[in-house]
Amino acid sequence: MDLSTKYLGLDLKNPIVPSAGPLSADIGNIKAMEDAGAAAIVLHSLFEEQIESEELELHAHTTEHNEQFPEAVNYFPEPVDYKKGPEEYLEHVKKAKDAVEIPIIASLNGYSAGGWTDYAKKLQEAGADALELNVYILATDVETPGATIEDEYVKIVKAVKGAVSIPVSVKLSPFFSSVANLAKRLEDAGADGLTLFNRFYQPDIDLENLEVIPNVLLSTPMALRLPLRWIGILYKRVNVDFAATSGVYSEKDALKTIMAGANVAQVLSCLLKYGIGHITDVVNKMKNWMEINEYKSLDQMRGSMSYMNVPDPSRFERANYAKVIGSIK
Repeated sequence: MDLSTKYLGLDLKNPIVPSAGPLSADIGNIKAMEDAGAAAIVLHSLFEEQIESEELELHAHTTEHNEQFPEAVNYFPEPVDYKKGPEEYLEHVKKAKDAVEIPIIASLNGYSAGGWTDYAKKLQEAGADALELNVYILATDVETPGATIEDEYVKIVKAVKGAVSIPVSVKLSPFFSSVANLAKRLEDAGADGLTLFNRFYQPDIDLENLEVIPNVLLSTPMALRLPLRWIGILYKRVNVDFAATSGVYSEKDALKTIMAGANVAQVLSCLLKYGIGHITDVVNKMKNWMEINEYKSLDQMRGSMSYMNVPDPSRFERANYAKVIGSIK
């Protein structure tokens, strides 16, 4: 069985790619993920706040405006949670490249065009094979229209693509009035790929202490429905590579993403839950499923269940909503 795929111009042995998260902060884990069968690795994110504060004095930087924007402070981790500063992150990229043979994709997490370009260039110089831009713009100002936020995404992509020659993917959230239009605009701005979708971690309320607190919940297989739908809709209509993320737990989940039109399936929550060795299980079971169902390659199945290829594309649209509601007994 041929599980090989191409993503962001990179030739990968299979579509299973660990996504940005705490596991990749350790070189030993990166080696273990390669040994388990990972085809590439997206490193944990370098935050724009870290770039702005070289000495990691984030606490002072964010609490300075406490009285003006108290809600904003809760979205940033305490300084101790930032394991690596900008220069350490660059060194980590170099060490990761030396430690493994599979591609290393660096991740930048930010909210403006200005803070990205210099470090995008430095990450390329450090050896990163590609970049994933994890854009997090939280529009809390009631006077800011949605178009302004979308324009900022486009501006960021243009700025980064103008600064580097390596491929660039954009990790999007689903919270846009027209995901399809923004996807096309990002393609036109130069994006090589789209990672669908980012799960922004929402705050919770502590009823005992009456505090708003950050809260991290692992994704569940149900979360896969959203990227499946939009990758299926956008396949061949937007000329970029697609990475499906959120809710990929099993070989069946990964196969579904390929049938929708994805190039790779990103995994993290399942590795945190079951261990890095789970990658081997997913890859082996993908091979077994393909053999039983007489698929010779991923290319043979890619996009076969997309909007443009299924007999009833309305199942991706509003019409499916009415059918589903009507089926509830």
